[in-house]
Amino acid sequence: MIYAENILLCIAMPLVATLLFLQSSAKRFVFSFLIGMMVCLLSAYIGGFLEVASGMSKEDVAIFLSPVTEEAMKFLPILLYLFLFEPDEEWLLLTSAGIGAGFATFENCCYLLMGAKSLPYMLVRGAAVGIMHLVSMVALTLGLNLLRYYKMVRFSGILGALSLAMTFHGLYNLLVSVDGIPSYIGYAMPVLCALLLPRQLKRFKEFTRE
Repeated sequence: MIYAENILLCIAMPLVATLLFLQSSAKRFVFSFLIGMMVCLLSAYIGGFLEVASGMSKEDVAIFLSPVTEEAMKFLPILLYLFLFEPDEEWLLLTSAGIGAGFATFENCCYLLMGAKSLPYMLVRGAAVGIMHLVSMVALTLGLNLLRYYKMVRFSGILGALSLAMTFHGLYNLLVSVDGIPSYIGYAMPVLCALLLPRQLKRFKEFTRE
């Protein structure tokens, strides 16, 4: 049997070693990537506990509970980083992208080793799920940066940004759980958002320079 902890160790050890040779932003991204993988493992523990405690099916847990727990778990390191170190917008975005990429990579690796399916399906899942976690984190961080710019980083603003990320994640899980057109729409959502987000980030940078 392949355990998730073993997968984490196999992926993490070479990345930890690279920290000895990297500088500045590259080192921070790799460190954030490692945090994202650990957060994914912790989210799986919580999801498994909630599934047993609630008596819900795996599909219902994926639709109703996983988006809440996973987005909250991904958000906690960003929130701590924001309030403890007060990084600038670029560093916060870099950290969130690393966490999102690490989370998605570890989740896809575990899913693949649970039973590989056809190559086209894995390509679609890799692109959709991987991009979905990354997009939700980047969009969430963009919202936090806007709140910081207007000096509105308060409980209501943070909760609103987090709620949007949870809603996006939950809607994706709901759509892909249905075969046919809904699943195609769900798989396309993260890709479309990924194409639109760079433009929004560019507009934010232009806005802050004015």
